[in-house]
Amino acid sequence: MTNLLYIVNRIDGPGGLERVLSIKASYLADNYAYKVHILTLNQDTNTLFYNFSKKIQYHNIKVGGNAFAYLKSYKKGIQDKIKEIAPDIILVCDDGLKGLLFPLIIGKPCPLIYERHVSKNAELQVKTPNIYQKISTWLKFKLMNLGAKQYDKFVVLTSGNKKEWHLKNITVIPNPLSFYPNTPSSLNKKNVIAVGKQCFQKGYDRLLKAWGLVHKSFPDWNLNIYGTINKNEKLETLAKELNISNSVNFHKPVKNIAEKYQESSIYVMSSRYEGFGMVLTEAMAYGVPCISFNCPHGPSDIIKDGEDGFLVPNGNVNMLSDKIKTLIEDSELRKNLGENARQNVKNYLPEFVVKQWDMLFKELLKHKTV
Repeated sequence: MTNLLYIVNRIDGPGGLERVLSIKASYLADNYAYKVHILTLNQDTNTLFYNFSKKIQYHNIKVGGNAFAYLKSYKKGIQDKIKEIAPDIILVCDDGLKGLLFPLIIGKPCPLIYERHVSKNAELQVKTPNIYQKISTWLKFKLMNLGAKQYDKFVVLTSGNKKEWHLKNITVIPNPLSFYPNTPSSLNKKNVIAVGKQCFQKGYDRLLKAWGLVHKSFPDWNLNIYGTINKNEKLETLAKELNISNSVNFHKPVKNIAEKYQESSIYVMSSRYEGFGMVLTEAMAYGVPCISFNCPHGPSDIIKDGEDGFLVPNGNVNMLSDKIKTLIEDSELRKNLGENARQNVKNYLPEFVVKQWDMLFKELLKHKTV
C-alpha cells in the first residue's frame, strides 16, 4: 500500500485548507489504495472542527524557540517522522515560507508535491505598502520562487494562480466540493450569505458598503456573514456608521454551514484576492446563485458570468450592489441562475477531482521506479 504523508501546520481549525484536506485526504483513504498520514506542528488537541476518515493516521511534532531553534526542531522532527512513516510521496500544505523552502531544509527523501492554497497576493496585506514592505515582499517572492522550483510537482487551484508562477513543474487541480445535497435552497428566504474569516483579504468592508446601498431599497433583506470574528477589522463599527446594523449579522464559524446555504437566496464574495473560492462551489451546490468580485484568482474559473452567477470588476462596490439588487428583484432570474449553478458545479465533485490526484501520484511513482 502506498504511503502518503501530508505536512500541514494544523488541521483542528475551521479554515478552508482544513476543510479541503478533510475531504480530499479522507476520500483517498476510504476509496483508494493509499495509507494516509497527516503530520501537524504544535497541535495539542485531538478535537477537529471537520470530520476526517478514521483510516487516517495522525502525527504531531513540537517546534518552537527563536528562529534557529525553531528551524532545528522543525528539521529534526520532520526527518524523524519521515524515517518512521517511510512515505512514498510527501505533500506539503503550508502556504508559509518554510513550506515552500521544505526541499532545501529537509531534502528530497521521495517525490515531493507542494499544494498552494492561496494566491501570491496573500503576501499583500495593505492597500498601499511602504518601501520597506515592498522590498520585503520582493525578497520573499524571490525565496518562494526558489523553493517552488525544487518540488517534483507544484499544484495550484486555478488557471489564474498558474499565471502567478513561472514554473515548469506546475499543474492545476481544483478543490473538491464539500457536499452535494439532495434538496437545494428554495431561494425564497430574504437572506444573503458570505462565508470566511474577517480579514483584509475577504473585503467585508467593501461588502458592507455595497450592502448599505442595497439596504436602502430592500430593508427587509438580511446579510449574514459567517467566519472567525476579528475586532481589529472594525466591521461592526462600519455597519453602525452605514446604518445597516439591523440587517447585518456577524456569526462565528459553524459546523452546519450547509444548512446556512440552504436558508439563503444569494451568495456574495467580496474578496480582494482568493486561492480558489471553495465557498462559491458550496453555495452553488445548494443552487444559490453567486455574485463575486472578479478578483485574482478563482471566481472567474468557477462562475460563468450571466449563466450561473455574476462577476463584478474587482472593487466596483456600486456594481456589486446593483447585481445584488437585480437578484433580489428578479426571483425568476435568481432561480434560473441557481439551477445552472447546481448543474455546473458537479465538475468539482470529489470523484472527479480526487481522481486527478490519483493520476498525479501514479505518474510520480512511475518515474520514481524508472
